Amino acid sequence: MLNITKIREGLYGIGGGIATKNLVPRVKVYNERIVKQGGVEYRIWNPFRSKLAAALKNGLKTFPFTENTKVLYLGASTGTTVSHLSDIIVNGEIYAVEISHQAMRSLLRVAEQRENIIPIHGDARKPQEYEEVGKVDVIYQDVAQPDQDEILIANARMFLKKDGIAMIAIKSQSIDVTLKPKEVFDRVIKKLEQHFEVLEKIKLEPFDKDHLFAVLRFKG
Repeated sequence: MLNITKIREGLYGIGGGIATKNLVPRVKVYNERIVKQGGVEYRIWNPFRSKLAAALKNGLKTFPFTENTKVLYLGASTGTTVSHLSDIIVNGEIYAVEISHQAMRSLLRVAEQRENIIPIHGDARKPQEYEEVGKVDVIYQDVAQPDQDEILIANARMFLKKDGIAMIAIKSQSIDVTLKPKEVFDRVIKKLEQHFEVLEKIKLEPFDKDHLFAVLRFKG
C-alpha cells in the first residue's frame, strides 16, 4: 500500500510525486499515471508536462486554489494543468482561454466531462472579447509571447479582484533571445512590480529550461 499524504487542500503526495483526486474516475487526460487506494482515484501530476506542477516540485508555497476558487486561465493549451486544477476546484470555475484551434479541440474534450471548465476560444491580448467572465480570484498565465507581461496586466485590470493572485510562467526565449534569461526575467518583473507585489519567484529547471514562475498579488 502506498503512503498517501495530504500536502494542502486538493493536493496529495504519493511516492515522491504530486497528485490530485480524479474528478472523473477512470478517465485520463494526458495518459498520466493513475493510483487507486481506499476507493479513491488519484492522478499523478507530471511536472514535465505542467509548469504549475514543476513550481510545486521546486518549492512553491503560495497555492491560492480551493474548491470554490474562480480562475481565469490564459493559455490553457490542451488542458493538462487545467484538468488538475479542475480536480481541486470542484465547486468553482475555470475560464480557460486558448487561441489555437488544434489545442481547443483537445480542451473541449476535457471540458465535456468537467463542468467546472468553461473553454473560451479567444486571444488573451483581447480581454474585452470575453468580458462576461467577470471578476476572478486568480489569473494563471502560460502564454509564450513577447508581450506576456502586458497581457497579464491588461487581464488583471479587467478581471482580477484587488489583492487577487496572479501566476505567470515567464519564458525568456519567447521575449528576447538576444538577452540572458536573468536579464529578461529582471526586466519583466520590474514592469510587473508597477501593478503587483511579487510574492515568489521560482526557476523551473530541470522541468522547463529558461523559465521563471512568478506569483504576484494585484495592487488593484
